Amino acid sequence: MSAEYATFGLAPAMRAGGVLTNGDYQVHREFLDFIVNGSPLLFQLSDLDAVSPLASDIPPAIFTAHVRRLLLEADAPLPGGRYVIYGCPECEGLECGAVTAVIEADGPDVIWRDFAWQTEEQADLELNGYHGMGPFRFHGDAYREALRSLLDGAAGPAPDRRVLLIGARVAVLARLAAALRTIGIGAEITQDAAGVPPEELRTYGAVAFGRAVSESDRAAVREQFERAGAEAAYVDGLAPIIPLLVAQIESALDRRAVPQRRLTRLVAVDGEAGLEVTSACRVRLTAYRLDRLYRTHAEDVFDAVLEPGRHRIALDPKATRGESFVVARTTGSVLVAPMAR
Repeated sequence: MSAEYATFGLAPAMRAGGVLTNGDYQVHREFLDFIVNGSPLLFQLSDLDAVSPLASDIPPAIFTAHVRRLLLEADAPLPGGRYVIYGCPECEGLECGAVTAVIEADGPDVIWRDFAWQTEEQADLELNGYHGMGPFRFHGDAYREALRSLLDGAAGPAPDRRVLLIGARVAVLARLAAALRTIGIGAEITQDAAGVPPEELRTYGAVAFGRAVSESDRAAVREQFERAGAEAAYVDGLAPIIPLLVAQIESALDRRAVPQRRLTRLVAVDGEAGLEVTSACRVRLTAYRLDRLYRTHAEDVFDAVLEPGRHRIALDPKATRGESFVVARTTGSVLVAPMAR
């Protein structure tokens, strides 16, 4: 089969979890995405909420089985030599839908072709095929080296997913910790990091400070983490609004390089949001605000597919008056900005 050669690689990716305005929870998932010709393959699917089979939170034996399938060392799980490329982030059921493709060897090369959206055992390429996607021909040696490095332990899909919460309002911290644990992120609460063993500090991917924590106390915590050799991200909580704080922490845990992100910029000024996306994708904007009685109000203010580039979006003035904040979310990225006046 003729097809131009494409480069193949793997890179960390995530499906950002969160607490949605309707009260639902969206689970945090970390996985390895397929990098084809220097860009995440998932970016060719503009509105797909999915993860690859190479996820960080599955048992090692299942992870290894997925890798061996992609190496063609095990039988295809679906008829016609079809393999799952992306599946539901909440479960592994095919009934939720999955992106599948035929993976086959052609001499020393490996080819991915006939991509389709599949919800049953048999794929209908006429009705559900991704006709503008692939085929991709990969040099076999580079393809196998990238995948076998996962079996050799030379690469791994999972960064730290624990957060240390520091603040004075214990009730807020308790609710935040519960929300984070619900979406799959470990969280512990403390007043400071004094006396915490260095090896434990190095297990945290982020530290979140409440608004009442003084700058001197924040500096002391950072110093303790630096002495322990811990590379944590630091989050200054914007307001005691649980979904907002969860979004801030999700953003801080995203350590990917800019080319592997869909959402790369968010500013909020005078009732407008300015944002930048690197590929066509669905973007949802949610406004949070505190009224004069410190009650929380939340409103979804934008939901549409945007083309690559910079965009300015006017927001509902009622949703952004007073002390307010904007959360921008795609399936794999989330950014937060306070509304500046």
